[in-house]
Amino acid sequence: MKRSLTCIICPRGCALEAEGNGRQIVVTGHSCPKGEEYALNECLHPVRTVTATVRVTNRYNTMVSVKTETPVAKDRMMEVMALLRKCAVEAPVAIGDVVLQDACGSRIVVTKTVD
Repeated sequence: MKRSLTCIICPRGCALEAEGNGRQIVVTGHSCPKGEEYALNECLHPVRTVTATVRVTNRYNTMVSVKTETPVAKDRMMEVMALLRKCAVEAPVAIGDVVLQDACGSRIVVTKTVD
């Protein structure tokens, strides 16, 4: 397996090459240890922060932005979105309020205050 990646950890945006099979992966092109760690995580266990909106039931035509509190496995993102499609909140809500306690191992929190 050989993958080309662009590091997103710092503004440098190093062009990384990850090559190997299974657990033996060699990363080149990184200018700091964080780049190597990023490439290894991306190859072995990619995770993402999921962002979305949910309906505010007691406000006309209003949605509120939400996100996963911690990143979830990339292959479970659609499961999180399916759970969010079923969600709704009532105003007022504030930044940090929990919408869902467990969505694939992460809590879903509000990222915008709606009075």
